[in-house]
Amino acid sequence: MSVDLQSLERIPRHVALIMDGNGRWAQERGLDRVEGHKEGAQSVRAVLRAAAEAGVEFITVYAFSTENWKRPPREIDALMKLLISSLDAYERELHDNRIRMRVMGQFDRLPLPVRARLQKTMDATAHYTDHTFIIALSYGSRTEIADAAKKIAEKVKAGELKTKNIDEQTVAAHLYLPDVPDPELMIRTSGELRLSNFLLWQLSYSEFHITETYWPDFREEQFFHALEAFNERDRRYGGVRKK
Repeated sequence: MSVDLQSLERIPRHVALIMDGNGRWAQERGLDRVEGHKEGAQSVRAVLRAAAEAGVEFITVYAFSTENWKRPPREIDALMKLLISSLDAYERELHDNRIRMRVMGQFDRLPLPVRARLQKTMDATAHYTDHTFIIALSYGSRTEIADAAKKIAEKVKAGELKTKNIDEQTVAAHLYLPDVPDPELMIRTSGELRLSNFLLWQLSYSEFHITETYWPDFREEQFFHALEAFNERDRRYGGVRKK
């Protein structure tokens, strides 16, 4: 059943996605895991289109974690090549929908050709303000928080900041993308029920939508259903349930 976007009273400003199930999708079809990642890249394109249509301003996808560096070198190499080829395919879509692309994570750990291709697309879309597509690459939330703590400590040591003035806003201001609002909705595919070191600080008050659908099968319809589920949530932030 299709979702009537006009009937939704609330659309999340920022949606974060943990794209899980590429490998299982491929294995169940007797395919190499890389084929699952290739099909999953098409789901990213579908979600970008759906988000633009629905009016979602920010989309953050968990593309490659710091833990993913432990995967077999062959798979990592294939993922990096797929990222480059996907950017070639995405770029027209980004321009057509006026979407800015950004990257968060340990950028310097990525191979030089990947960094160069990412930078090319970021520079080409930097002037767009309607929508933002954020790719979490070589990203780990604990590392992000630790890096923020180091920056704050350096400012205290330099006399630029007093310890008594450090609060939640101080920490948030030293995260990788401090100008981006926290996600209101987090979607995880393939039925897994964990955060996997993803946006631990930013997801503190996010609504979670877990679907059994593998990421390669997650397209516009599934995204709209997640928005519909979000619309039905009672977001209290520790307050009293509305009558």
